[in-house]
Order: sequence, then structure tokens, then C-alpha cells
Amino acid sequence: MPGNVSVVDHPLVQHKLSIMRDKQTDSVTFRALMSDVAKVLGLEAIKAFPLSTKPIQTPLMETSGHFLDCGNICLVSVLRAGNGFSESLSSLIPEAPVAHVGLFRDPVTYQAIEYYFKVPPNMPECNVLVLDPMLATGHSAVAALDKIKQTNPKSICFICLVAAPEGIKYLQSYHPDVPVYTAAVDDGLNEKKYIIPGLGDAGDRLYRTQ
Repeated sequence: MPGNVSVVDHPLVQHKLSIMRDKQTDSVTFRALMSDVAKVLGLEAIKAFPLSTKPIQTPLMETSGHFLDCGNICLVSVLRAGNGFSESLSSLIPEAPVAHVGLFRDPVTYQAIEYYFKVPPNMPECNVLVLDPMLATGHSAVAALDKIKQTNPKSICFICLVAAPEGIKYLQSYHPDVPVYTAAVDDGLNEKKYIIPGLGDAGDRLYRTQ
């Protein structure tokens, strides 16, 4: 893997991901497991964010506390499956604004078509986490990153549940500066551009719209 692609291979992440891959896993379980894995991936990405130091008073003495600027972390959900990540990370960082990028994949060209974009006004001060569970062809990821970079965020990274090598290559050909965090890099894409072995359509499995 390229140096800026991090595969979070924690045993518990791999255990939960394997349950998610199983086609017998119901939507309620799938949603709960995605939430769990999203938190681990998010924590891994946030490790790179800076801390400030301020004095605090414990019940016993004064000491130094280390603080994250949570209001300047922006969670960007790539609709609709990204909501499965953003809802989970919002519970960890409730101060963080949540932005949305609406994209759908043209069934013939597989190109990403934008239909919605809404971000907070303080993007130039934000460390951005772009959330999209499936990195398949990479077209949606690149389209989202193109749009978000126009807002001049302080930093940006991409978090997904499962990635295909083709998607990683495509993303990095356009955005080599964007680190990627994922739970797995799978074998590749099938003729319909789905990740294999993958886990199917993450949005459909989240919201029972199969």
C-alpha cells in the first residue's frame, strides 16, 4: 500500500467487518457494526490532529490538559451511505459540524453526478474527515474531494470501510496529498464496478432498500 493509505487491521475491526460481509446479516446489526467500526477508523484518523495545552485544576492540583479543537473538525458525509459513519462519529465529537455531499453513480458511465452540497462557513479553519464507506472506482471520492478542496480546509482525509485497489489508485492520481483510512483493501472490482468480495451496497444494507 502507498504510504498515505492506512489499513486499520485491529482484530475487533476485522471481526465486525466479517459479520458485515455476511449476506445473512440484517440491517439493524449491519448498522450497529458500521457505527462501531466507524469510531475506530475515526479515532485513527484524528490521531494526526493537533492538540492545544491549557492549565486545568484537578481535585488535587493544577496540571496541564490537552484539548482537541472539536468545533473545527468537520465531518463530511458522502450521501447516502456516509451517514452511517457521520452519525457514529457525531456521538464521539458532538461539537463537530456535519456537512453533506450528494453524489450518485451514473449506471452507464460510472461517473459521479453531484446533486447536493452543504458545508459550514468555517471550512478554512476545519480539519475535514470525508466519510464514504465504499471506495470502489474512486470517481465519487474524487468528485467529493474536488468540491471540498474548493472550500480551502485546513486539512483533509478520507475514511472508508472497504476499498478496491482501483479506487485507491484513482483517488491518489488526483489527490495524492489526501491520506486514506480503511478497514480493508479488497481484491478489486467486478464487471458492474462493485467491490469484490466486498459487502454489497452499503447504503441498501444500512437502510433496507435492497
